[in-house]
Amino acid sequence: MSLFLSSYENRLDTKGRVSVPAPFRASISKGDFAGVVLYRSFTNNCIEGLTMERMEKLATATDKMGVFDSDLDDLTAMLFADARQLAFDVTGRIVIPAELLAHAGITDTAVFVGRGNSFQIWNPEAFRAAQEKSLQNLRTARPNLKIGE
Repeated sequence: MSLFLSSYENRLDTKGRVSVPAPFRASISKGDFAGVVLYRSFTNNCIEGLTMERMEKLATATDKMGVFDSDLDDLTAMLFADARQLAFDVTGRIVIPAELLAHAGITDTAVFVGRGNSFQIWNPEAFRAAQEKSLQNLRTARPNLKIGE
């Protein structure tokens, strides 16, 4: 299983290429596809990123939904129809499609944010604001994770 940790801020070059952080690439390289799958987040103004293996697990999970479920239509439209499979170039860069960049408000700098089994790509200012909101929410909620041995 790939594990994405930490946050990395990288600049897009004049051709729109951005380097995927080396620790993320190392985690991704364990799979069959040397690249990432990206799609527009439907919960935040950011881009969701994951491995092809994780995308396959999402496909399996959607198979368990009802065939005529309207939620399935919406979910598969966002997860699969919107997804972009992007291979790394020789230096570990990808070109993020313009519609994904526009959705996230990314122009010249992107923040890659580890989310455990997946990652997100944010506009730096939007990420800082979202991170501060998350911190405030957690201070209020004080969640208690149960870790099995």
